[in-house]
Amino acid sequence: MAAFLYRIGRWAFRRRRLVLGLWLGGLVLAVGAAAVAPSAEEEDLSMPGTESQQAFDLLDERFPQSNSQGAEARLVFRAPDGQRVTARENRAAVEGALGLLDRGGQVASTTDPYESGAVSEDGTIAYSTVTYTADAVDLTGPTKTVLEGAASQARDAGLTVEIGGSALDAEEEPGGTTEIIGVAVAAVVLVVALGSLVAAGLALLTAFVGVAIAFGLVSALAVPLGLTSTVAVLALMLGLAVGIDYALFITSRFRDERARGHAPEEAAGRAVGTAGSAVVFAGATVFIALVGLGVVGIPELTKMGMGGAGAVALAVLVALTLVPALFGFFGNGVSPARAKPRAWGRVLSRAVRKAARPGGERPHAVPTAEYPHPVLPSPGRPRLATRWARFVLRRPVAVLLVAGLGLGAVALPALSLELGLPGDESKSVETTQRRAYDLLSEGFGPGFNGPLTVVVDTSVSGDTRATTDLVAQAVRGVDGVVSVGDPVLSKAKDTAVLTAVPKTAPNSAETKDLVHVIRGAVAGVEADTGAGILVTGTTAMNIDISEAMSDALIPYLTVVIGLAVLLLTVVFRSVLVPVKAALGFLLSVGAAFGVLVAVFQWGWAADLLGIERTGPVMSLMPILVIGIVFGLAMDYEVFLLTRMRESYVHGASPGEAVVSGFRHSGRVVAAAAIIMISVFAGFIGMSSPTIRTMGVGLAAAVAFDAFVVRMAIVPAVLALLGHRAWWLPRILSRVLPNVDIEGERLSGRVPAPATGPGTTLPDAAARPLPVGRHRH
Repeated sequence: MAAFLYRIGRWAFRRRRLVLGLWLGGLVLAVGAAAVAPSAEEEDLSMPGTESQQAFDLLDERFPQSNSQGAEARLVFRAPDGQRVTARENRAAVEGALGLLDRGGQVASTTDPYESGAVSEDGTIAYSTVTYTADAVDLTGPTKTVLEGAASQARDAGLTVEIGGSALDAEEEPGGTTEIIGVAVAAVVLVVALGSLVAAGLALLTAFVGVAIAFGLVSALAVPLGLTSTVAVLALMLGLAVGIDYALFITSRFRDERARGHAPEEAAGRAVGTAGSAVVFAGATVFIALVGLGVVGIPELTKMGMGGAGAVALAVLVALTLVPALFGFFGNGVSPARAKPRAWGRVLSRAVRKAARPGGERPHAVPTAEYPHPVLPSPGRPRLATRWARFVLRRPVAVLLVAGLGLGAVALPALSLELGLPGDESKSVETTQRRAYDLLSEGFGPGFNGPLTVVVDTSVSGDTRATTDLVAQAVRGVDGVVSVGDPVLSKAKDTAVLTAVPKTAPNSAETKDLVHVIRGAVAGVEADTGAGILVTGTTAMNIDISEAMSDALIPYLTVVIGLAVLLLTVVFRSVLVPVKAALGFLLSVGAAFGVLVAVFQWGWAADLLGIERTGPVMSLMPILVIGIVFGLAMDYEVFLLTRMRESYVHGASPGEAVVSGFRHSGRVVAAAAIIMISVFAGFIGMSSPTIRTMGVGLAAAVAFDAFVVRMAIVPAVLALLGHRAWWLPRILSRVLPNVDIEGERLSGRVPAPATGPGTTLPDAAARPLPVGRHRH
């Protein structure tokens, strides 16, 4: 693997104009395709095989006309204090507003609240339902202007008017203030980590190219593949985060190789051959975790996984080809600052004196075939990463207990996790949809916004009217049902639809219990008559999706973790290291769920994050966070432990290998984690509940995994395991391929570093010990 990627890195460096032209051509094509592609409609969440979805499918089949309607708007009117909406002047204002809508385009129908009985019992609130001939994304600007103008006209008459429904829904557009802040923080971290504006700019530029192509492809394929705006935003989020990280790792290794004295082309090849190998396997784990979301069986989740996986794959390709190509254009700017030749005597003298002190590190000043130039340790105090690694090695048990118990405490709120589907109630109170939701709850009860639909299929049983009456009687007898509407029959008279309004809100625990009770109550009628009776609605769909995901969670974890453990076993040629990585992931994801519950259910720090109403966590979120976080957690595992294994196989002791890994990769991994946290946190400000929840969950999970699990628990466990951490049974050693992620095979093909005036001597920490002590 390392030799193959080494050749790719050198080829990209030499053919940099060709590589740059190909990527720019791909960028232009992707952006152009997205610009001319039509907007995709936002599809409702579906779960094939569940009772709720079967009911929706039956409604589509038996009521094709009603289910083929476009967007819907609900104008909610409230009379001024002390008045009734049925008063003559208020009624005239309502009818005037509805009359204005009738003159607008794309309107299919408008209901009269006074004729349809859509007036609250106290007469203060009324609503009208407006249906359109087009979906929300296809509604024209003038159509929406007429709708908002009708509401404004009624407001001018003294009424409070809000607009609910899907007509004013807009696709989530990235590029808000919080996203820009997140990218700005990432840029600052890159500059600090790399110490070069050119190097930081290169990492950002390549990440933007990859994510722009991914976003363009998702947008262009939105209509043919039914991809929603959430898929595009997730691809943007992941592509930007991993794209910057992967470019950072390869750029950092390139700078190390240049510091060793290698020529720019050689340094590019070695960087891609070593750090690029880690990027490939890290990207592979993320790809597997995201593609594995298809196991759950939810189409929207599958599409999100595929979109994110495609963005990650593009980020890997960009890192392996475009990054080394740009080294050819900006190599001198990316390289670390060169030391002045006249200063070498003083540097050498200080290094030798420091090495001669008691406790000083022995300088590796003897030339070898692999390292033909003398390598001396850098003077000065060890870096923070080195000091931290040595601290953990001295007190592994204490560090392990503190970190483990701390994550366990943070994860405790996850025991109270409640799942739900986001609706208008989860939107900001600044939106008219949320205010319309609140008005309807005030006038018609909290259950009005989440009615339950009972579908009666009498195509086999026969007497539709008698069967429907029995079902209505059974539902009315259930405690917690406010009302049951008159049945609506299909054209063929073989299907009836009943609407039951519960007393409680859609996502409340009482409504969830009510669904189970109703399903049990109609089961007797179903058995007696032979009719098919299905209960659906927002709450019913939430219950079915939650149960389906609970059933799919174990198979998903088995497939994803199994494949990832196998992949890491091949990479590190160890049995315990992959197992430790998987167990550490469980700790970080548990803590992330604890944060989600504390923020979104309990309201902790909700004001700080702009969350105005607490409630259940979105049903898809647990398995989605698990999939994404598992892949990202393995990223840091690969990047950090690659350098540790590289030192170990070159003869370092287990403790020395841990210190070497932190010395070389600790700061870069920390910077990569901060960058990823910044990018994810930047999406918290978006209005979509799904994206906002993902931003909080992923940012928290990456923070816990990178800084607690990988930086504390991992070195503590490795310290306790010692040589056993890198043990591999002989039979596996013979069967598993040796992918050479450490780049050991490059030593025989790489020419000697260039030396001479202007060449920077490397740090002793940058040179692994001679090969020969450990063989695996």
